[in-house]
Amino acid sequence: MTRRTQLPDKLFFKIGEVADIVGVKPHALRYWETEFPALRPKKTRGAHRQYSRKDVELAMLIRQLLHDEGYTIPGARKRIRDLGRHQRSSPPEPRAAREVALRAELLGLREQLADLLQQLSDDARAPLEAPQVQITVHKVVPVTVSPGSEV
Repeated sequence: MTRRTQLPDKLFFKIGEVADIVGVKPHALRYWETEFPALRPKKTRGAHRQYSRKDVELAMLIRQLLHDEGYTIPGARKRIRDLGRHQRSSPPEPRAAREVALRAELLGLREQLADLLQQLSDDARAPLEAPQVQITVHKVVPVTVSPGSEV
């Protein structure tokens, strides 16, 4: 059975969550923030980044341009500007939104598989319980066995 997994229904994502969804390491996201003006996550008082859904979609687009299509940073910046995504209020590109949804679905499936694997390993370690049988001996009968006969 396949379950459709969407991005969690919350306003903000932590940098580690975004890194998993986008498929890059957190340091790449921090670097992209310096190179792409539209990628500006909010920061908490403790300077923790909080990415909005639009930030995640933009990060997916940046990854796609840089990793899949082979753009350089300046080329990707220009392409994003051409697409009208250089401003924070622009609508998400459909391909980037689709990739975010697919990646979230894959992460959800990975989590389900990990849970199933854990259940299987827990079941394998559990001792088998034999049903308890109560035997009552009423009489003991001696049996003589002759050599060469089977009992």
